[in-house]
Amino acid sequence: MIAERSVSVFKVTGRLSGVVRSLVCLAVSLCPCAVFGQCSNSTQDAQSPESLLALQHRLTDWAGLTRYGSEDTEIPPPKPDENRVVFLGDQITEKWNVDGNGGSFPGKPFINRGISDQTTAQMLVRFRQDVISLKPRVVLIQAGTNDLAALFGPSTEGTMAENIMSMVELAKLHGIKVILASVTPVCNCAKKQTDSRPQGKIIGLNHWIKDYAAESGSVYLDYYSALVTGRNFTKELTSDGLLPNQAGYRVMASLAETAIAQAMAEK
Repeated sequence: MIAERSVSVFKVTGRLSGVVRSLVCLAVSLCPCAVFGQCSNSTQDAQSPESLLALQHRLTDWAGLTRYGSEDTEIPPPKPDENRVVFLGDQITEKWNVDGNGGSFPGKPFINRGISDQTTAQMLVRFRQDVISLKPRVVLIQAGTNDLAALFGPSTEGTMAENIMSMVELAKLHGIKVILASVTPVCNCAKKQTDSRPQGKIIGLNHWIKDYAAESGSVYLDYYSALVTGRNFTKELTSDGLLPNQAGYRVMASLAETAIAQAMAEK
């Protein structure tokens, strides 16, 4: 059944190479939950044409370089007095409207470069394209929650640390000031979140991020403390136990503005 559905999708798209086609069939048939990052209530969801096309895109553009590639080339260099900021991150950043007049920071030259489900490794690959090439004064990096969830395979504290350190080093090499944001809390408010993102590991990773921010001369942005009750994401500030809701994003926006001002003021 899986192979039949896969072949039908490939006939429609006509764009997958034989190698990628084989990888999709093999990955979905062996472990659909792993390749899609999470299990749905029915494995049929992971076998749908839409899901297979999403997997095709992940296999052909693992780092998400095509997501913002064209937009990046159309953004002019910043003006001499422009305090441009790039928000680099995962779904928590992507779903946060930081851009333009309708966003959390109206009238400010802040650019959102978040991509859902991304890990630190993927952000590192696209760091030059989505951050350095835009020549911001500051980059705000929020990453780690999907590494903890092992969305793209096992990840260790060491590999997460190395990826974050590499992004910071690249930024500083190009004269870009860095804000390192904490991983936000999770709760089982609407769905089970703590199994894939253990709360103790979030706390441990945040301790490391805070220490490394001080060591590297970066600004530490503590979203976690403002969003947590005990060890749980405060229910009134989250939509599903992982993502902030509008109230949660308002809390984050205030903290981000303070961190950005601090980074801008540093010599």
